[in-house]
Amino acid sequence: VQLQASGGGSVQAGESLRLSCQASGMIFSISGITWYRQAPGKQREFVAAITSGGGTNYVNSVKGRFTISRDNAKNSVNLHMNSLKPEDTAVYYCSAPWYGHTYWGKGTQVTVSS
Repeated sequence: VQLQASGGGSVQAGESLRLSCQASGMIFSISGITWYRQAPGKQREFVAAITSGGGTNYVNSVKGRFTISRDNAKNSVNLHMNSLKPEDTAVYYCSAPWYGHTYWGKGTQVTVSS
């Protein structure tokens, strides 16, 4: 199983970014995908998740600003991030469970300046 996160970058507060998580080596359509982030000096935290059926969940701090979606035809999950704030600055990781293991992609850096 391989997960590849992409789409990070440096933006100004209030701008938007779209992160993508590309999966391979698994039956993507039956797996949930979760996004986490880790800011400098802080623990990794849950950001958003989407189930195989399309159900979604978000950490309170991003509700109304971030949207997670999936495209099973492309084996990918997107995280649309709007109205970005400096406190969203972090390395973002996607992860997925598969046969009892949790797989992680390499992170993608998001930097939001005020």
